[in-house]
Amino acid sequence: MSERDGRLSVGIVGSGRVGPVLGAALAGAGHRIVGISASSHESRDRAEALLPGVPIRDVPELVAEAELVVVAVPDSELELLVAGLAAVGAWQPGQIVVHTSPAYGISVLEPALMRGAIPVALHPAMSFTGTSMDLARLAESYVVVTAPTPVLPIGQALAVEMGGEPVVIHEADRAAYAEAISTAMTFSAAIVSQATEILRKTGVENPAAILAPLIRSTVDNALRTSTPLSGQEILGRLEGGL
Repeated sequence: MSERDGRLSVGIVGSGRVGPVLGAALAGAGHRIVGISASSHESRDRAEALLPGVPIRDVPELVAEAELVVVAVPDSELELLVAGLAAVGAWQPGQIVVHTSPAYGISVLEPALMRGAIPVALHPAMSFTGTSMDLARLAESYVVVTAPTPVLPIGQALAVEMGGEPVVIHEADRAAYAEAISTAMTFSAAIVSQATEILRKTGVENPAAILAPLIRSTVDNALRTSTPLSGQEILGRLEGGL
């Protein structure tokens, strides 16, 4: 264990918008970040901005030293990465392995589990910018936890330490959860894009200034009602200014 009781040595695999932010959140909770992987100039800059002084390391080397490994890579890369690290004997007994994909539960971590690792799926239900502002947003977000029943307290504790509110989603419901998240994000982006374009055509110089409070209030109202607004109703309100 790390120097402080209950603190872990943490390795972050992936320097996209999610990994460095969660690394910074865990560092803020007192854990020791032993390294992060980064493959591009942009990802290295992001890692340095959020985790200054944390070394950029090769993934197998990073995994070998960490008591907690946070795997924050695109969905398309997750399964192959986990299996590949198992093939080279990187996963260790008792090591906590966390992935952050909404699309998978713990089944994708089976190769690590077979090596004795502790599998946890954590997904912060928010849209990341990859900047320090995400740390404040984490405090207002829920973190979905999927894990074997004996391990759930570990996942829930990590969610709290990241700044979020844990909510448990069972393995069998993970695909439905991922669909809900994808629908919400895709629909929101499409609505904002369409409404912005409409306002620009009317000569409005800063559509975001008008749309931001409007969209927030409309979504808040929709979430409070027992019968949420349909897509056409929301679009009609945005175009008609409520």
